[in-house]
Amino acid sequence: EAIARVVPYRNKQRTLVFCSRGVTSRFRHLMEDIRSLLPHHRKEVKHDTKRNLHEINGLCDMKDCNNCIFFEARKSKDLYMWLCKTPNGPSAKFHVLNVHTMDELRLSGNCLKGSRPMLSFAKEFETEPALQLLKELFTHVFGTPAGHPKSKPFVDHVMTFSILD
Repeated sequence: EAIARVVPYRNKQRTLVFCSRGVTSRFRHLMEDIRSLLPHHRKEVKHDTKRNLHEINGLCDMKDCNNCIFFEARKSKDLYMWLCKTPNGPSAKFHVLNVHTMDELRLSGNCLKGSRPMLSFAKEFETEPALQLLKELFTHVFGTPAGHPKSKPFVDHVMTFSILD
């Protein structure tokens, strides 16, 4: 009689979410909203320096994360969001405009905390190699792994990624 071996879940995708010093309260609330949507996130305190971005790889290594979302504030007006696959993966920098938090829009919603998102991509992500790479990066950073201990087995919200140009 064979004994079934129970293999514990191994979380292969962890995303570190943190920001630089000098972020406004609105930017901080946006970061908290993104953390609430990602059950596989890890927290980190504010990062001091903006010049040595290679230190982010060390932070991710210490927290055992292989994805990173870093919010960089410049002059308390501009917000940039870095998405990266650490330690040797690609990184992308986005300029964040028109920040509206979920509390500000009164989006209480009925989405279950910890539920997995369905990722939806526009058809342009299949045409160009650079966009295919971005699609893969978005999938790793925002896609919650199936069977993650902090996630629920439901899919009840959609994250849509499209090209506006």
